[in-house]
Amino acid sequence: MNTTLLIAAAVLLLVSVLVSKVADRFGIPALLLFLGLGMLAGSEGLGGIYFDDPALAQFIGVIALILILFSGGLDTEWNSVRRVLLEGILLSTLGVLITALVVGFFISRLLGFSLLESLLLGAIISSTDAAAVFAVLRSKGINLKGKLVPLLELESGSNDPMAIFLTVGMLQLITQPRSSLLQLVGLFLLQMLVGAAVGYGMGRLLIPLINRLRLGYDGLYPVLTLAWVFLTFGVADRLRGSGFLAVYLCGIVLGNHDFIHKRQLLRFHDGLAWLMQIAMFVTLGLLVFPSRLVPVAGSGLFIAVFLMVLARPISVFASLAFRPVSWREKAFLSWVGLRGAVPIILATFPLLSGVSNADTIFNVVFFVVLTSVLFQGSSIPLVARWLKVDAPPITKRNYPIHVTPMSGLKSELKELYVPRHSTAVGKAIVEMGLPDDFLVILVARGNEFLVPSGSTILLAGDILLTLSENQSFVAIQQKFQLEDQLPLT
Repeated sequence: MNTTLLIAAAVLLLVSVLVSKVADRFGIPALLLFLGLGMLAGSEGLGGIYFDDPALAQFIGVIALILILFSGGLDTEWNSVRRVLLEGILLSTLGVLITALVVGFFISRLLGFSLLESLLLGAIISSTDAAAVFAVLRSKGINLKGKLVPLLELESGSNDPMAIFLTVGMLQLITQPRSSLLQLVGLFLLQMLVGAAVGYGMGRLLIPLINRLRLGYDGLYPVLTLAWVFLTFGVADRLRGSGFLAVYLCGIVLGNHDFIHKRQLLRFHDGLAWLMQIAMFVTLGLLVFPSRLVPVAGSGLFIAVFLMVLARPISVFASLAFRPVSWREKAFLSWVGLRGAVPIILATFPLLSGVSNADTIFNVVFFVVLTSVLFQGSSIPLVARWLKVDAPPITKRNYPIHVTPMSGLKSELKELYVPRHSTAVGKAIVEMGLPDDFLVILVARGNEFLVPSGSTILLAGDILLTLSENQSFVAIQQKFQLEDQLPLT
């Protein structure tokens, strides 16, 4: 057994966890530090680890992306993204296409590549990574107004399949000259429809499977869901659908239904997604040779600036031209189009396909990603305040109690906030005439938790942790004259 390799992997993981703390404190996207760590550990860095295997890097990247997309789907609240479904689809399809075309034509003039090679490079860098955006916002304690948060979530989770399709399609046109654009259109429709159908169907099948299987050991449930994720991807891919879209939709379907051990499974897949992000970014950092970035620095900087200042804004404003999105929101969406790991993974495709200028394409993409994350990522809080789209952060209170959803249990934990002008202020809980199936479990008052009784007097600012079915909750919510609150997960 090669213990040296094991120790090196452990050290890289430990250092990655520690640098994430630095990223949170200074508002730097963690992916930038993970990439930098990989470069530092590489053959031209202090670590001296030689790694020049695009096939292995691509394999690790694809596996990581599958698990990251599934975890992202689990965390996506359907009630939130449903309001921006059309806008999200437009950004993740038409917006990606426009970005690829605009950048591709610009590159053909700048680098002297053929039109197809230029469009290939444009397709590779056409997708965005909103995870980096939210990492910066969380570290700075900034929330966003209106529909921006669900819109960014939906776009980031659903635009990768489009970028992957465009990249593979352009490679097919380059390596197989007999291919036609009409064939690609048919292939796109097939991939999206099959991917969506498989993802939804596999998600619906997984819910009763988890609830009814009754495994003897709780530790087997994460194994079950993990196997199901890869099965979903494999089935969709075998049927010529988009496996990435399938796993994302499977996650959305599962995450928005009740199932046993839900909290534990969400935490497992969140931790697994972080592990995959670290592995993916460090691997991609190892793959790059910093000395090879210097010759492409000039052209890479021009492409990055063009992408940030012109291509992304054009795609956002064109895609949302007829949608009820304010110009401030469009401007912010234009600026937060950070590039992430997906473009670097896609940049390995030309390396393995034997495309001319493949090395230049990979190095340009890597430089563009670094530039985007460095300049756009660090300026996001300032831009949010300047455009007046920032809002006070929403802090989730951690309660010393939770309910595990089970088959036949329709009640769920929800929060009720008691505003200053509520009819409940100054009244005892027993005076509120609550139905029998509506229970007040805890009262959060300031930094304390109170175990309530019928004589407990409600005060303005109290947060009631309740257990009830949705119909009863809505009725009491109206009685208290409260705003809508989301269920706890």
